[in-house]
Amino acid sequence: MNALIRTASAVTLVGGGPVQKSEIDAALAHAPVLVAADGGAGPAVEAGHMPLAVIGDFDSLEPGVRAAIPADRLHRVEEQDSTDFHKCLARIEAPLILAVGFAAGRMDHLLAVFNVMARLPKRRALVIGPEDVCLLAPPQLAIDLEPGTPVSLFPMGAVTAESRGLEWPLDGLSFAPDGQSATSNRAEGHVLLAPHAPKLLLMLPHRALPRLLDALGDAPGW
Repeated sequence: MNALIRTASAVTLVGGGPVQKSEIDAALAHAPVLVAADGGAGPAVEAGHMPLAVIGDFDSLEPGVRAAIPADRLHRVEEQDSTDFHKCLARIEAPLILAVGFAAGRMDHLLAVFNVMARLPKRRALVIGPEDVCLLAPPQLAIDLEPGTPVSLFPMGAVTAESRGLEWPLDGLSFAPDGQSATSNRAEGHVLLAPHAPKLLLMLPHRALPRLLDALGDAPGW
């Protein structure tokens, strides 16, 4: 599939779920290119930001918001076999996508977001919620965390992994969505994670976001 957006800068992707102007502004400080997923154009425009692109089936894009956006920035994808989050990730090529407005609404929507992250591992998407941040753990991630920081890992498929610096190591365990998971672990300080497949979601508290962003700069992709 051809990308609609190709950029060497990180992208802020705004969804149509509950999201505050402060959350959008904070994401843009790290990811200055703004793309909206369908109805996410509304909170983006309300926050004073014109999206570079709006991608989706437009079933939740308000007519007034649509009229305020230049026509060449509107990219309607009419098929109903994928979510708007999937439509966006599949069409954005960027080193990192910070997604806001996806983690504070309906539970089924959030599960669909996790599903897409596992299905498109080459798109590095970091979902920012009110309390936590989540991404598909890269092949190797080295990050300095305050001792006692919660570190949760949830498998989206059968996967094994190695770790250093966790209170409960991952080595030798087999993880699966209907089997062993690794939620509510804790950091002892410097943490090294090495999943063997792109199937392991990593969740950290929001306060760890700056350190995670720094660590991702040196992390390989899938």
